[in-house]
Amino acid sequence: MDETEPAGPPAGGGAPEAAGDGRAADVPSDALRCRILEQLPVMVAYFDRHERFAMANTASLAMLGKDEASMIGLRPGESGPGVVVQGGEGLQEAIDRVLRTGQGEPYETYLVIGDHEHVWQAALSPVRDAAGEVQGVSVVTLDTTEQFWARKRLAVLNKASRRIGSTLDVGRTAEELAELAIEDFADFVAVDLLSEVLRGDEARSVMSSDSIGFHRVAQQSVLEGCPEAVVPLGGIHAYDRESEVGRALVHGEPARFTVDEESLRRWTGGDPARTRSLLDNKIHSVLLVPLQARGVTLGIALFCRHRTPGAFGAADLQLAVELVSRAAVCVDNARRYTRERATALALQRSLLPRRAVRQQAVEVVARYLPSASGTGIGGDWFDVIPLSGARVALVVGDVVGHGLHASATMGRLRTAVRTLADVDLAPVELLTQLDDLVLTLDREQPADSADGGQVAGATCLYAVYDPATGHLMMARAGHPEPMLTRPDGTVSQLELPTGPPLGVGGLTFEGAEYQLPEGSRLALYTDGLIETAGRDVDTALAELREVLGRPALSLEQTCDAVMDALVPEQPEDDIALLLARTRRLDAGHYAAWEFPADPAIVSNARERAAVQLAAWGLDDAVFTTELVVSELVTNAIRYGGDPIRLRLIRDTALICEVFDGSSTAPHLRRARIYDEGGRGLLLVASLTERWGTRYTSTGKTIWAEQPLPDTEDDLV
Repeated sequence: MDETEPAGPPAGGGAPEAAGDGRAADVPSDALRCRILEQLPVMVAYFDRHERFAMANTASLAMLGKDEASMIGLRPGESGPGVVVQGGEGLQEAIDRVLRTGQGEPYETYLVIGDHEHVWQAALSPVRDAAGEVQGVSVVTLDTTEQFWARKRLAVLNKASRRIGSTLDVGRTAEELAELAIEDFADFVAVDLLSEVLRGDEARSVMSSDSIGFHRVAQQSVLEGCPEAVVPLGGIHAYDRESEVGRALVHGEPARFTVDEESLRRWTGGDPARTRSLLDNKIHSVLLVPLQARGVTLGIALFCRHRTPGAFGAADLQLAVELVSRAAVCVDNARRYTRERATALALQRSLLPRRAVRQQAVEVVARYLPSASGTGIGGDWFDVIPLSGARVALVVGDVVGHGLHASATMGRLRTAVRTLADVDLAPVELLTQLDDLVLTLDREQPADSADGGQVAGATCLYAVYDPATGHLMMARAGHPEPMLTRPDGTVSQLELPTGPPLGVGGLTFEGAEYQLPEGSRLALYTDGLIETAGRDVDTALAELREVLGRPALSLEQTCDAVMDALVPEQPEDDIALLLARTRRLDAGHYAAWEFPADPAIVSNARERAAVQLAAWGLDDAVFTTELVVSELVTNAIRYGGDPIRLRLIRDTALICEVFDGSSTAPHLRRARIYDEGGRGLLLVASLTERWGTRYTSTGKTIWAEQPLPDTEDDLV
């Protein structure tokens, strides 16, 4: 060590000296000054102007576990065996700067002494002689290990709060935990969850069996391909209750241990594959932390080190516990969301049409795709409803909102639409009645109810198609307009009057009518198909027109092409799509006549009906049909007025319809023994499967259906 002039009082000092204000103090001697430095509990070291270790006080030597003689002459970072200095070269550069500039500076260094990690905050100061020349550098060091780990733990937890639980997906949440742990303090991480957690069910007790089964849902490694993993990603495996992992699960307590022969036997439970993995990859330190939420064990996270030389410490275990605790809450939230979503989706699908209905008016293909966002299942629905006269109603609707409430409301609205359709209401009248129903539901549901908000905001499109005439009637309540593809391939969006969403009240609905050629294709859909983030509606409509206009595609192919072209991988809203290709009834299925309001034509009407049935090969139905035609035509002449039209339709049933110009409602009544009339409709009701009345702007139609059990027509 180079000699420097001592600072302080001259040799022989120590006598009391008085300050200018009369205060006296015992000034320490040089020897006492050395003892003060030697006994200082703060680590102090000195490097000479050649950047070599020259001296250190007792606190420094005790921390390093060395004596001063073995340290003399070493450069920074050359602390000898058993001491690993990370950043030693940086310390030497810092000392060099202080020697050259004469300016002190702070420095943080990280040392591993034995199995213990230390973080030191050092203050580097120049030491000058009497002439002011820098002769060396003093390094005063404070152990800031606890503060360092506190800052690191806070930084990791802050990062975890942003990254873990970013989705309501159980598997993705586990992956986020593994990815974060690999970045900060582990070399291999695996997350195992109970099978029921992945399904969204409540986790069973891990105490219930000798072998505890898990799914490997996430694993990450600093090595490519996770060679440490014994269980493949997605694999199912079990832990023995007597293994180290099994005990951690049963007791619900985290565990930390160094891998040696005894702990290896306990951890693997004698499993040779796990034993080989630990040995081959030189795993030397393991943390086991159960994932627990609300007092229930959901799974376990394993953290291993094999490339990092230091073993896991108590601070690492504490950090892992806090990370896993946060992840467990997120996993539990995702599990509960998965359960609610599955319940809502099951309810939603149970309320949608399960199979094709018996009708021949249109060929139908439909798709329903639930939302993949965290908002839950929505209230989109579609329906195909057979109506009287071989007609069919096509319905698409959307309840604003998500979750069980939206699905339940959708079911109520779909049931209401089918009920209103069964009484043959025109589209405008049906939406008006449906609007009143939604208002009633809103009044029954308090606005602050915990079960969900009000229904207002539901939308609906209702269309009725008549295959006998090719006539289409439509009305909409706040719903997107449908697309029509004509047989020549031209695609257009039908212009329908805009109606208010259901539940607004006070506003009227308007409808529109179209004449469609056979083979036209209608596309009805909900807004989720055309309203997606990052794409405007006009662009989506243009893409939809392009796909619908592609030639030589079947309805199934067109439906798939539309979903592939317009639906993102993770749709933010539910999507319902209904495609229908129109058909027309030919002479083999449809016949119509018009008669004057004269009682003499009743026999003519019966005769024409009998001839037509014979031409269709329905001789067994002639007698019943003649009675029905006779009663309905007679009623039309007696209680209605011109014009009187008779239609016979051979569809899934034999349908007889009589139209007259009166809107007087028919009434079924039971005639007494001596009454001369009043038996007509009662006779019709007893001879047919069902009958009814529908009204138009110019009159009414009374219809009756007879079953045709031997029909050979294929149903779509």
